[in-house]
Amino acid sequence: MRFFLPLGLAALLIAAGCSKDKDVEPPAALLKFKGTLPVKKLWGDNVGGGKKQVKLRLGLGPAVADGVVFAASHKGEVLAVTLETGKQVWVKKLKQPLSAGPAAGSGMVILGSSKGTVIALDAANGKERWRVRVNSELLSAPAISEKVVVLRSVDGRLHGLDSASGKELWQVEQQVPRLSLRGTATPIIAKELAISGFDNGKVMAVSLTTGDTVWDTALASPHGRTELDRLVDVDSAVRVVGDDVFATGFQGRTAMMALDSGQIWWAHDMSSYRGLAADDDNLFVTQSDGAVVALHNRDGSELWRNEDIKRRGLSTPVETNTAVAVADYQGYVHWLDKKTGYLVARLRVSKFRVSTPPVAVGDTVVVLDDDGKMAAFRADPAHAGTPVPAPKPLPTKDEKKAAKKAAKDAAKAAKDAAKEAAKAAKASAKAADKAAAKPAAPPPATPPPVVPPPPAEPPAGSSSSPPAEPPAAPSAPPTQP
Repeated sequence: MRFFLPLGLAALLIAAGCSKDKDVEPPAALLKFKGTLPVKKLWGDNVGGGKKQVKLRLGLGPAVADGVVFAASHKGEVLAVTLETGKQVWVKKLKQPLSAGPAAGSGMVILGSSKGTVIALDAANGKERWRVRVNSELLSAPAISEKVVVLRSVDGRLHGLDSASGKELWQVEQQVPRLSLRGTATPIIAKELAISGFDNGKVMAVSLTTGDTVWDTALASPHGRTELDRLVDVDSAVRVVGDDVFATGFQGRTAMMALDSGQIWWAHDMSSYRGLAADDDNLFVTQSDGAVVALHNRDGSELWRNEDIKRRGLSTPVETNTAVAVADYQGYVHWLDKKTGYLVARLRVSKFRVSTPPVAVGDTVVVLDDDGKMAAFRADPAHAGTPVPAPKPLPTKDEKKAAKKAAKDAAKAAKDAAKEAAKAAKASAKAADKAAAKPAAPPPATPPPVVPPPPAEPPAGSSSSPPAEPPAAPSAPPTQP
């Protein structure tokens, strides 16, 4: 049996080390800052939703094609409105518990349901074109080309359907672990390839027409003793820039791969379950801890890092002309300057979490929260000021308590050290006074000089002449002729 773990719960359990003795840090408080990028709300709408939709964490996000925004609810309502004004184009009510999509392209709008039903609608009027079933829940929007629709199901399969009829053309499968995060990667289509991430930490590219595997690269390998430690899901869409593929995974790596072979050119350890955005020069990654990081495309070196909105359950980032936008668990949308990472604007959609990726078109960002409230915002970079760093966050109650205790301990240590120093100085002074009061010792007595005794007198009758010399040694015998 396979089990799904909600993203937020997985992050909390891993952050706490699965121990009740460790406190999980709270979400970063939102501080006031000087907004330098003017942003205004263009329009708002409601696609339905409700408590059930909020709890299920579905893959229902906005899609934009040809100046029209498409959105759907779990109750089966599909809505089309204009991007500029939010004026309603059409509404379609389907008797299906929708859970994935919509995706828009090639004149179609495609959605998936919790029961595995795939429905294609006409983008112009909402009329149904075809309906098929893939026998597995769908939690991410499909990818659409003129001939093939590609979608990922929660059973580890990647399906290719005929765009005109919905008939299945091919399917490929990856092994799925016993425990994984709830959600699936959104597949993408690039240069006749369908590319998607999987729950086992792999990224796979297959032929769009035949489904044959072109390459299969492990972005991360499961390791650790517990099932939580072994989570390596790639649940976000990869990004393709030119001939390069960029991908990121949970408890895995962020990497750059070759589009034609899947060879990894560079990779950095970086956990993310929301995903990344990319432009021609840089990547923007929402990490699992809520930090937003910018990396250079060519070598993966870090450009900047923003931790002002850590642990706020951020969405996938989207890039506009001059900024990066992310939404959080309280319905706030944050704009970060592309070059510095500084916060430049903040507005709120609602009080509900935003789990699905926002959509950006130029400087316009469309956001749909988990309760079905949708809004479009537009930035005005022509009147933007110079970005400045956000103020440092005020210390929390626990941080204040810890700082107070540390100051108290430091004061006590300093007081004790002063007492010891005074005690040592007092002892040293006492020893010096005692040494000064003691009388000096007399100098040592000089010993009398030593007089050698007189020479002894010779005995009577002895001669005073010097002793006789010893006899000479005999000479050598003469040499014979």
